[in-house]
Amino acid sequence: MNPFQYSRAQSTDQAILAIRAAPGSNARFIAGGTNLLDLMKMNVEQPGQLIDINALPLSEIRIDDAMLSIGALARMSDVAANADVTRRFPAISQSLLVSASPQLRNMASIGGNLMQRTRCNYFRDTACACNKREPGSGCAALGGDTRRHAILGISTQCIAAHPSDLAVALTCLGARIKLRGAGGDRTVPIDDFFLLPGSTPNLEHNLQSDELIVAIEVPASPLATRSYYLKVRERASFEFALTSAAVALEIRHGVIADSRIVLGGIATKPWRVREAEAYLAGKSVQETHFVAAAQLAVAQAQPVKDNAFKVRLAQRTVVRALMTLAAGEIA
Repeated sequence: MNPFQYSRAQSTDQAILAIRAAPGSNARFIAGGTNLLDLMKMNVEQPGQLIDINALPLSEIRIDDAMLSIGALARMSDVAANADVTRRFPAISQSLLVSASPQLRNMASIGGNLMQRTRCNYFRDTACACNKREPGSGCAALGGDTRRHAILGISTQCIAAHPSDLAVALTCLGARIKLRGAGGDRTVPIDDFFLLPGSTPNLEHNLQSDELIVAIEVPASPLATRSYYLKVRERASFEFALTSAAVALEIRHGVIADSRIVLGGIATKPWRVREAEAYLAGKSVQETHFVAAAQLAVAQAQPVKDNAFKVRLAQRTVVRALMTLAAGEIA
């Protein structure tokens, strides 16, 4: 780990000023540090300065009739355990409870979860070429072990899968990310917050270098109340998704009035499948319709040599998630 300077910000404005003043923007905000410190130990991240933001008043969880607002510094475990979140936004709580481990969830912040870097082994090994870590160096994953890599949203520059469970659930529920920087406040739909790799896989977020996530807003809706998150992984704890699905259904008299389907573990960002959602609109609640929607969900998949199994596994994940959510209403 390289030497670095450390400071504590006492306000949001102070944090923004501190990161703007860092030479070459070579500074990072740190809250729980559960991802950043690991990357620093591996020399993947080498910030010259860490700005501790834990003193900022950004940990409140507020819910009213219209909105859930989660402060960026709220801990994952606190959000997962919140009774109103569990009741009115179940996919959020479920996605958090299958993330990481209890110890990490007690430390990790919601904002940090959204900013975590990919778990691609080639990204985390500085001896390997990686366009995310060093633009223009190449992608070792393309000729290596691709079992855990993405099959949707990939490019010739990067096939790393997005790691966050929470981001998949938030995308399903139409969340918005509130940002604050030197230029003021702005709000970004979560689907626009995460970027596809394209030719610039090092740019992962719609976030300026001097901006800070301050909150996540999730609209209250019938879809949010009837939502579900399913994660398929190789072990029961402290494991990233092979495939996952966040789904939501609004059912009226046995007919699907509206739906959301977002895939995780198989794409370079949380992957909303609008074609499948459009197909389900007006359909009766039947397994055959869920199977057809699941096929549409991965119709554009581009598997590489070791991860073709993810196509079928993702389909089964979507069907199981929808069947679980619609239990008791299957025609």
